[in-house]
Amino acid sequence: MNKSIYEQTKNAIAELCETAKLREGNIVVIGCSTSEVIGSKIGTNSSPDTAKEIFNALYDFTKSKGIFLAVQCCEHLNRAIVTERKALPFAETVNVVPQPKAGGSLATKAYSSFVEPIVVEEIKADAGLDIGFTLIGMHLKKVAVPLRLKNNTIGEATVLAARTRPKFIGGARAVYHEEIL
Repeated sequence: MNKSIYEQTKNAIAELCETAKLREGNIVVIGCSTSEVIGSKIGTNSSPDTAKEIFNALYDFTKSKGIFLAVQCCEHLNRAIVTERKALPFAETVNVVPQPKAGGSLATKAYSSFVEPIVVEEIKADAGLDIGFTLIGMHLKKVAVPLRLKNNTIGEATVLAARTRPKFIGGARAVYHEEIL
């Protein structure tokens, strides 16, 4: 039995948040090609209906945990980020409204659904999901750690995941906090 796009997405975000040990106030970035999810080549078949299912699953879950959701736009908007003002209260915003063919369907859905949406050029997220090879690495904090998820597909798209950890500093005498490795 095939799980719905909503269920697959909810399972992937739940596994990421648990594996990455995300807490209230953390930020998770999502890149998504709805074209890839429905079995087409990235950037060729944007699907607002698919984006709605994915967004609802992501937002329902992250909101329930107090985690901020940040959605990456496509390359036509230089992979800008759509999030809520509360996530980045002092960020310098840019003036653009994502559309399915200039921003992507998921970013468009996020912009129309968020409470006080903003678009920023970059973010430094604590973890992320890349749904369909959208290249989210530029929006993760330094020292990204790849995660191998059991829930690694949504529709026809491959899902890649990462968490971040603080940089190690010091020398031979340094001691590190085991819980944040």
